[in-house]
Amino acid sequence: MKIAQIAPLIESVPPKCYGGTERIVAYLTDELVRQGHEVTLFASGDSLTSAELVPCAERALRLDPTVRDPLPFYMVLLDRVRRRADEFDVLHFHIDYLHFPLFRELAARTLTTCHGRLDLLELPVVHRVFPEFPLVSISDDQRRPCPDWHWLCTVQHGLPADLHPFAPVTRDGYLAFLGRICPEKQPDQAIEIARRAGIPLKIAAKIDRVDQAYFDEVIRPLLQDPLVEYVGEIGERDKAEFLGGACALLFPIAWPEPFGLVMIEAMACGTPVIAYRCGSVREVIEDGVSGFIVDDVAGAVAALDRLDGLDRGLVRARFERRFTAERMARDYVAAYASLASVVELPLAVPRLAFGGTQNHLMDGDELGTVTAA
Repeated sequence: MKIAQIAPLIESVPPKCYGGTERIVAYLTDELVRQGHEVTLFASGDSLTSAELVPCAERALRLDPTVRDPLPFYMVLLDRVRRRADEFDVLHFHIDYLHFPLFRELAARTLTTCHGRLDLLELPVVHRVFPEFPLVSISDDQRRPCPDWHWLCTVQHGLPADLHPFAPVTRDGYLAFLGRICPEKQPDQAIEIARRAGIPLKIAAKIDRVDQAYFDEVIRPLLQDPLVEYVGEIGERDKAEFLGGACALLFPIAWPEPFGLVMIEAMACGTPVIAYRCGSVREVIEDGVSGFIVDDVAGAVAALDRLDGLDRGLVRARFERRFTAERMARDYVAAYASLASVVELPLAVPRLAFGGTQNHLMDGDELGTVTAA
């Protein structure tokens, strides 16, 4: 199959430091190549891939101090994809809805993965005007604000099985927080959990400009506690040591998290996750197996007392069973193959991508990671 992967330009593929969508595009692209497909990646010029790379910006826009407006670079990206569109069986977009006007007549050969939150009031305007584009969600919960959109299926994220080595024993017994410093990720709650439990906390996170005031006013004063260490933004090379050395990952979110890549990154290391009951958490974490799902600080502190009852080997095993890049790529290939039959249905007919409300595309996977719309 000839497949175009169209990535955001904000980060390289994969990112040098923080970046969720571009990281998934990297894992998916390389795994599709490994499985024998002919893949072309449209991304920033500093990307590293086993596919053919079509550079649409010299380097990742976030790391280029000369870039003030990313839109011109996305116009270049869309033009380069459009010029070569006839070369591909499938055009797989990861750039929200920017391509809709230019690719309307090619919608039957497109797949758009929605990577962000979908409860924003403006989004239905776009999807009402462009209802013909098949969409993929990264969790079932992500669809809750918009169940009537053109959903093809849900494909959960996956990582290369050998990306993060299994850490059977923690070294220092600290708690980890990994991601972004922002109100919806609630690092202040992570700090409070660690303080009440009396367990050291290491925070590895980036700070976007929009969240600098939150960091300065809310988080920075809390870093005076000797239990709390802020290590800054880290890249892929440092994640395995950071997550593998932790006794647990804290994920005290307060927003409809579409997936939460850091949860499966921790699981790959064998590190259990203590997460708040929001967004996709209940689809990713198996309570009492790969971590604990709680509702507040008190629940998280109580869960820490039960960590000894979890088997880190089983946490890793659940990752290998459910969240590898190999499984993710095969699920996407099944979605690509379903496009021809799905797009022939009238818009008024509900689309059942694989013949039912839930389908198990992987033999023997009783949990199922792909669900039809």
